Amino acid sequence: MSKAKFAGLGCAGLGLIGVAVIAIIIAINAYSWYNNAIGLKENVQAQWANVESSYQRRADLIPNIVATAKKYAEFEQETLTQVIEARAKATSINVDASNLTSEQIQEFSQAQGAVSSGLGRLLATYENYPDLKANENFLELINELERTENRINTERNRYNGDVKAYNAHIGMIPGRFYASWFGFTGSPYFQAEAGSETAPVVEDLFD
Repeated sequence: MSKAKFAGLGCAGLGLIGVAVIAIIIAINAYSWYNNAIGLKENVQAQWANVESSYQRRADLIPNIVATAKKYAEFEQETLTQVIEARAKATSINVDASNLTSEQIQEFSQAQGAVSSGLGRLLATYENYPDLKANENFLELINELERTENRINTERNRYNGDVKAYNAHIGMIPGRFYASWFGFTGSPYFQAEAGSETAPVVEDLFD
């Protein structure tokens, strides 16, 4: 464009062109940010499903553990009842992965913590029953429980890692502004109940 044409545009015209260029740059940047935010949020939701799946695996093991134990020992009925009731409450809690809140995760964590506590008390009673400890089926169930507890810890850590990446993306400038425009909100971290972040140690039961 010649100098004459630039001059003909005037300050107002040049200003409009500048505003248009800036608007295009912001639009492109916002589009890229939005797509990344969607991907990061999907990661959080998918990883939460993995957390739930690992806890469900533990819940699936409990009936078999209890049933096997009943065949070899006369347990304190209160201990068995507490584990069964804690499992029932934990599996009844539904968390909406697309709308995770701190309250939902806290409720879920508390329920799972009660299961961990009940399992701990249940495992402690096995020391008094050598025949049960020597049972191969029971041993495999306990080994699977230990592997599942380790998996739970791994999946929780991965979930918190995905939450950290997502929250950073929507919390740092310019993401903070884009997040308010597009309606993105932060996801809560999984904070386990005290003591439940450590997988139960079951090896000592078979010394």
